[in-house]
Amino acid sequence: MNQIIPLWPGMAPYAEQSPDQPQPSLTAYAVDGAGTAVIVCPGGAYAMKADHEGGPVAEMLNAGGIAAYVLDYRVHPCHPLAPLSDALRAIRTVRSMGYRYVGILGFSAGGNLTCNAATHFDAGNPCANDPIERISSRPDFFVPCYPVVSFTRFPHYGSYMNLVGDPDGHQWDRYFSAELNVTPETPPAFIWHTSTDELVPVENSLMLAAALTRAGVIYEMHIYPEGIHGLGLAPDYPEIRVWAEQCVTFIHRRFC
Repeated sequence: MNQIIPLWPGMAPYAEQSPDQPQPSLTAYAVDGAGTAVIVCPGGAYAMKADHEGGPVAEMLNAGGIAAYVLDYRVHPCHPLAPLSDALRAIRTVRSMGYRYVGILGFSAGGNLTCNAATHFDAGNPCANDPIERISSRPDFFVPCYPVVSFTRFPHYGSYMNLVGDPDGHQWDRYFSAELNVTPETPPAFIWHTSTDELVPVENSLMLAAALTRAGVIYEMHIYPEGIHGLGLAPDYPEIRVWAEQCVTFIHRRFC
């Protein structure tokens, strides 16, 4: 039985806007002796979390000697900052366990969350009463998989509406568009997408890569020529499922 780790010692921030959702948590897929851990964020348009993008991905990482923690983050209805607060708290929590490197990986809307965590981190609050809040939330690397990168260009309407909920307000558009928030402090990335993705256009990943290039951030990107959205590990697509091995190699080369 995988251990369930609650993220917050009491009520989570913004809990009043999602009273009927369980408290955010991590499901542990630990590996004895691992120095690197990855937080896995399933996709689901900020409306749900897809099972095939959670546990099976954690087990794939375990097979590569990497610990994994599947994040049960809040989704619609919730405050726009609730999922990101859960992701940043997850990074602090896993880092507190003593891992040398902590990365974050996500699919589709979970990829948007992953990108937001890689561009909106902080060094921790040394004055916080909660020792976990004193820890940096900067991931050492991030892995956006067919991600919703932008809320300003080529957005996925469902993810946008479920997270922001106000198509006329636009107050969150730039904040949740990672291509506009990349800096030289953004961590290295492994990105993959398919050129025929019909729900989240490949331009999302291309814009992210261009922003990383401008900032001088190291990344590896794979654009596979054909494939539908939401493939996860892509077990039925031999030409795409190689992404998992390529991703593990990327992590091992720099962070193991």
